[in-house]
Amino acid sequence: MSYPAVMEPVRTEYRIAKRRLRLAVVTETFPPEVNGVAQTIAKVVQGLHREGHELTLIRPNQVVPAAMPSDYCFREVFVAGVPIPRYGQLRMGLPAMHRLTTLWRAQRPDVVHIVTEGPLGLSALIAARRLGIPVCSEFRTNFHSYCAHYGFGWLARPIIGYLRWFHNRTRCTMVPTSGLAAELGAKGFANLRVVARGVDTRLFDPAKRCQALRDSWGAAPNSLVVIYVGRLASEKNLSLLCYAFEKIRRERPESRLVFVGDGPARKDLEQCCPDAIFAGNQRGNELARHYASGDLFLFSSLTETFGNVTPEAMASGLAVVAYDHAAAGELILSGVNGVLARRGDEIQFLEMAAQLARRSTDLAGMRHRARQSVSHLNWPRIIEDIETVYTTLD
Repeated sequence: MSYPAVMEPVRTEYRIAKRRLRLAVVTETFPPEVNGVAQTIAKVVQGLHREGHELTLIRPNQVVPAAMPSDYCFREVFVAGVPIPRYGQLRMGLPAMHRLTTLWRAQRPDVVHIVTEGPLGLSALIAARRLGIPVCSEFRTNFHSYCAHYGFGWLARPIIGYLRWFHNRTRCTMVPTSGLAAELGAKGFANLRVVARGVDTRLFDPAKRCQALRDSWGAAPNSLVVIYVGRLASEKNLSLLCYAFEKIRRERPESRLVFVGDGPARKDLEQCCPDAIFAGNQRGNELARHYASGDLFLFSSLTETFGNVTPEAMASGLAVVAYDHAAAGELILSGVNGVLARRGDEIQFLEMAAQLARRSTDLAGMRHRARQSVSHLNWPRIIEDIETVYTTLD
């Protein structure tokens, strides 16, 4: 089945037409908040700034203000925000349509780029449309998929209806994979553009492997270290990850399990996996060191739009066990640079994890090939694709 609403960027036309743009980027989350949206939109903002575009970043006030590097001189506009239920460290922007309308009448942007669909994003959409400013958006979070994990399954249909209504009122919606584009296209989303996410292969590098860190985990040089990086929450399907590690340990009793991240499921996980290491949230070089000091990355989530941790793990030289879904489905050739289970097939996921742990020679080869297979996901290329989208909005 084909989905004609999905369009790919055309780089040749972009190179001819490139010009300096005045951009307004609207997002509910940004570093130092720790989540995939915050980390990747920071890379986008920094990359666009380096390309010479005039940038205004619009976002809620944070509990802990971001300390941006001195060479990032873009303008920041802060709006009022409130904590997000169950995500207390994050703040949702309150409606700000009057303020945005006044701001953009005084200094009209060429493009409004909306990252999140909350009250702030909705205010930006309405204000920009009233002023006739081109708007593009991103589909970054499967909010409708989270409902069942928090006892609100009945909300899934109205949420997807709102998201469709929201995104179909922008000139285009950027999505990170062709699989997600097909899924959303089948649900009535229009004007979808596939723009991948980048990975910093200079930061995430197998060379950052640290035996001292492994020693602190109780792992010998030849021990198998199984690692997970991400939010510790029910929507990440972490109970399956724990079952998978139990099967791995039957094959290799010396194996260690390391959780990097934090979240509401941590206490339950500490009870279910009393021997696991809980490293908490890590950033920058420390995060890269944790990745590279592992061997096998288990990722059992089915709620991702992309899953930035997958290419980060691969760039760090880890073999990945995941479902054929999101970034893993796009980047992993099963049996070559990782292994993929059929979407939702828990038995196959468990078996594949145990088999890979048992075959240490195969694991070593996959780790090497994993690093090679994400080398094309460099951020300059991704920024170029986003710029191409901007130039086709008129």
